[in-house]
Amino acid sequence: MACTRQNAGCGGGGVSALRADRRRRAAGAASAAAALLLLAGCAGHDPYVTGGAARIVGHWRIERQVDRVTGAPVSNAQVGTTNVSNGGIPIPPPARMQLLCFKEQPSVLFVFGFKVGSTRNAELGYRFDDKPGHQPTVRIVEGYKSVVIEDPAEVARFAGEMATSNVLYMHIRALNVLRTSAEFQIDGASAAIAAAYAGCPLTDAAKTGVKTGAKTDALQADKDD
Repeated sequence: MACTRQNAGCGGGGVSALRADRRRRAAGAASAAAALLLLAGCAGHDPYVTGGAARIVGHWRIERQVDRVTGAPVSNAQVGTTNVSNGGIPIPPPARMQLLCFKEQPSVLFVFGFKVGSTRNAELGYRFDDKPGHQPTVRIVEGYKSVVIEDPAEVARFAGEMATSNVLYMHIRALNVLRTSAEFQIDGASAAIAAAYAGCPLTDAAKTGVKTGAKTDALQADKDD
């Protein structure tokens, strides 16, 4: 029987059924999309990007994996600290130190949550335990928040002293921002050094502490500075 204005109720059941069918189709499409996203997430998990298997040694987190392109080990070791001070921030965010290979060269990276200066107008000083302090040549990158030591001899000296130390104190002086300091607990450093630099071993020349033009004048870093 055809629906007319006088018999408007004859189509009510059909409309309800149509709406219910649309809801079922929409729910099915949403479930399928969710499943595809889940599968894509699993298929796209690459340890090279998201980080490999990690183990904790002392205060260090050590990640070891293999580069699927070159077959070389791609490892890094990092340690964090909340013992951070800055002249302009009452409660500074935590800082992180990372040992890694970059372009087949050993590097030391310090990462802060705020600007610490620039390569041209800042300097970094550090000392381990009660050993003499040093002022290596550094670069400041990534929004003026990260500091990298990359001179092979400087990295080798840094690693050599760190291997037999428990505490690292470092500070940064700059012309355009207030001073920053941080103190790291570094027990377990020997294992961290060995893992992080497995793919870019410290050279024999660098291990002797030979100067390569970097600023290597000793700095007796004053913790109250």
